[in-house]
Formats: sequence, C-alpha cells, structure tokens
Amino acid sequence: MNLNKNDIIRIRNKNLYYSISFLGFVVILYLIIYFFNPEKIYISLHSSLDIVIQILPILALVISIMGVANYFLKPKTVSKYLGGGSGIKGWILAISMGIFSHGPVYVWYPLLKDLKERGMRTGLIAVFLYNRAIKIPLLPIMIFYFGIGLVILLSFYMIIASVVEGIIIEIIEHKFGS
Repeated sequence: MNLNKNDIIRIRNKNLYYSISFLGFVVILYLIIYFFNPEKIYISLHSSLDIVIQILPILALVISIMGVANYFLKPKTVSKYLGGGSGIKGWILAISMGIFSHGPVYVWYPLLKDLKERGMRTGLIAVFLYNRAIKIPLLPIMIFYFGIGLVILLSFYMIIASVVEGIIIEIIEHKFGS
C-alpha cells in the first residue's frame, strides 16, 4: 500500500481530530462527574498521576531508544537485521529484545511501529511481543516455587511457540496481504 504525501497528511489530520475529540469528551465527562461526586474525581486523578509516574521512566527509556534508533538505524540496517533477509539472526534478536524489554507493553508499540516502517518483519514483532512474557527479574521467584527444570522447560517452550507464532503470522500476512 503506497500512500502519497496528501494521503499521509489527511490520515494525520484525521487522527489528530479523533485524539482531540476523545480528550474533549474525557474532560467534559470529568466535569459532569465532578458536580455529582467530586471525591471520585480526585481519586481518579490521583490514580492517573500514579500511573503516569510509574510509566514515565520506561517511556523516557523508549523515547531515548527511538531517538537513537532514528539517528543510527537506517531502513537498510533494520532490513539487514530484522527484515526479510535477516534469517536466524533476526529471530534471535527479536527473542532477545522481547526477553530483555521491561515496562508496560504499550510504551513499546511506537518503537515497534517505527521499526516496522523501517522494514522489520511482522513475524519478528510477534516474537518480540510473545517473549515479553519471559521476565528475567521474575525467574528467581519462579525457580523458587516451581524448580529450575520447569522454568527452563517452560521458557524453552515459550521461545519455540513464539517462533511458531511469528512464522504463522508471516504465512497469513503473505497469503492474505496486510
């Protein structure tokens, strides 16, 4: 799907319109609820602030990574390591990136979108997302409760399943288009 400059501008303007409309709706909703139950609004705003404070360090990390990626990673480089001809290196890199990534998954979406636009394979995105379930900081706790054998076996099967899922997604994408 090739988009020209006018199509891209039209899509961005439409997205901006929907974003501003949603923000306006939320603000109006908060104002209405404020008149009926102000305490709930304060609790809600406090909870929202707590969430923002929790994700800010991860968000800063992802934005920094995106900045470095924009500076150093050219489409040719991404295509070499994560594109169609990346081979086993791409799979290993996607698995590793997924395992070592931390924080809420939604803060990684912009980086993955950017990498996809630069040539990253869809199957490798699926592998990255699947392997986020393997959390290095939680492995000692899992070992304590379930034993090292089960943890190694489970992690191995999760990695294998992620690759199978990535391959299936690429087959579907190739067959039906994206």
